[in-house]
Amino acid sequence: MAFTPSKDHRRREREQKKADKRRAREEAKAEKLAAEKAAAELAAEKAAAELAAEKAAAELAAKKAAAELTAQEAAKQAEADREAQIEAEFEAELQAEIDAEKKDAEKKDAG
Repeated sequence: MAFTPSKDHRRREREQKKADKRRAREEAKAEKLAAEKAAAELAAEKAAAELAAEKAAAELAAKKAAAELTAQEAAKQAEADREAQIEAEFEAELQAEIDAEKKDAEKKDAG
């Protein structure tokens, strides 16, 4: 005689298949959430790295600008010092000429 499964056995098989499908869907959903979370963390890390790089570039640009400004200030100061020296030499020459003219005038008055 051939054995035929009972209705109860078939029902258990159907329920088992449904449970397996449900478990597979839940696992797929959990894997998808984990992948999305990992992608979000990776994007956040990338954004943080880009922000840090931009900040470093901005700091470097600021330092470079400050160095250029300092060099410009030094050049201006050197120019001012040179002009002051020229002015002092001119004043000294002018004073020497005035003194020489006074001596000449005194010699003419005395002689």
